[in-house]
Amino acid sequence: MIEWLLAPVDQARLHEVGLEISWHARFMVLAWSFLFPLGIIIARFFKIMPRQDWPHHVDNQAWWVAHRVLQYGGGVLVAVALWMIWQAPSTGDAGTLHRVFGWTVVVLCAFQILTGMFRGSKGGPTDTSDDGSLSGDHYDMTPRRKLFEHFHKTIGYLALFVACIATVSGLWLANGPRWMWLATAFWWALLFVVFMLLQRRGLAVDTYQAIWGPDESHPGNRMKPIGWGIVRRK
Repeated sequence: MIEWLLAPVDQARLHEVGLEISWHARFMVLAWSFLFPLGIIIARFFKIMPRQDWPHHVDNQAWWVAHRVLQYGGGVLVAVALWMIWQAPSTGDAGTLHRVFGWTVVVLCAFQILTGMFRGSKGGPTDTSDDGSLSGDHYDMTPRRKLFEHFHKTIGYLALFVACIATVSGLWLANGPRWMWLATAFWWALLFVVFMLLQRRGLAVDTYQAIWGPDESHPGNRMKPIGWGIVRRK
């Protein structure tokens, strides 16, 4: 069994990659299979923490801190992985498919970081201006904020999907051993199961409501939440 697991998936080819390519793969897998997905799960399902006395205690920023650390950490790993692959010898046309999906996911990653910088102001009771005004892009759910949420959520899930294809094409290109394929499939399946279980429990609470509570005096609570499967509590 050990020999079977260690053997490359394509017996007709050798599993030989250089130092740069091997570390490129490790950094990319760590970013796209671990840090980014975990950051998304935390941001989607843990805006209200299990022991949080909501709505008496609102705007718990633990999820926000964790999301930023994981996503920015993943972005750093992607940048390092790019630098590593630039140092590697050329593989010719054999990796064209992988390069297409790889560069696509890098562009989507950069887009996510840039859009995050233009999400607008917060506002609301927890972020009043000097004159006491509650106005803010998020609190008022301005067109700018709505556009940001639509794009940020859509591009985030799209990037993960493209990253899966890039990972599989990279495994095939490197002729990875069978254990890598099985471990990757198991981890992705585990993430999917956890995601669906948390979704079924109704934990994908609207960001707006998690921050300011369910009172309809807050303007955003009178609008439809943005995103698939997002719920509101009474």
